[in-house]
Amino acid sequence: MQADNNQERAITCCPGGCPICAAIAAGVKSPEADDQGHNVTSKYATANGLRICYEEFGDPAQPAVLLIMGLSTQMIAWPEPFCEHLAAGGYRVIRFDNRDVGLSQKLADERVPNLLRLLLAAGFGLPLRVPYTLHDMARDTVGLLDGLGIERAHIVGASMGGMIAQLVAGDYPRRTLSLTSMMSTSGARSLPRASRQVQRLMMRRASSGEEEYLRYASRLWRLIGSPAYPPEEQELRERLLASYRRSYYPPGFLRQFAAIVASGDRVELLRRVQRPTLVIHGSADALVPVEGGTHTAELVPAARLALIDGMGHDLPKVLLPRLASLILEHIDNPEQRAA
Repeated sequence: MQADNNQERAITCCPGGCPICAAIAAGVKSPEADDQGHNVTSKYATANGLRICYEEFGDPAQPAVLLIMGLSTQMIAWPEPFCEHLAAGGYRVIRFDNRDVGLSQKLADERVPNLLRLLLAAGFGLPLRVPYTLHDMARDTVGLLDGLGIERAHIVGASMGGMIAQLVAGDYPRRTLSLTSMMSTSGARSLPRASRQVQRLMMRRASSGEEEYLRYASRLWRLIGSPAYPPEEQELRERLLASYRRSYYPPGFLRQFAAIVASGDRVELLRRVQRPTLVIHGSADALVPVEGGTHTAELVPAARLALIDGMGHDLPKVLLPRLASLILEHIDNPEQRAA
């Protein structure tokens, strides 16, 4: 996913454009889905000054569960059966595209960072100039709650989304009913990093073109996915293809990655989190090693840690009921768990 200036369009999303993108750019919701995989149930709200795309499951009158996805990953990575399972537990479930990804607003006027220079500067402790940080993305999250008229919500985040969820719980405790941090980390510099093989592949990114992207993304997900629960080849291809056709936007990856690097660790913030916290992590996570999850749980007072054998950095279909049940058990009575 190398930066492509031809894709730097303010709100459009698909390579070559499509009717849905034209409707979004014009501020009009399209009445029907098309073959790019856009969902007619998608809605839009203004959050922190940005146009954010979201979807809802369940009864709007019930307590809210807000799902935050990870680096350059669209909300459709929260599988519908998982969302429906949570909603069936008596909750209003909301998933959304972060800024610079999916159908939410692209920050095309912001520069595309050079990751090598950024990492070198961070390694030497030099000041970092980035378009935005994870703190800005946490403000987006709270802004979405504002836009939807939600006072407090159960905050669930995966990977980078877990980092954002941690910031929401720490900096906006009055807006947080509970925190669930999945396959994420405290960001402490002493923790193990992704394997060199994974790092090299992620830094290289994919070339333009659907088939090139599919080859690259398939190789990456085979490296970081759950070794005990591998998807069928066709299932993985269809999932990746749906993501590519819905919104392939390499500059968003670069800017979000820069936000992670520039935001530092959350060690002190996690120590002051007072909301009931569940940390879920796979024992076989090759992108964010399991130590990131265990350290997070150690830092948050009274946090509960759930380690899942054989799970990597993904949400395997076979594990969705178990993951949803863990979260429902956690959020059904968060005040009692906190005591």
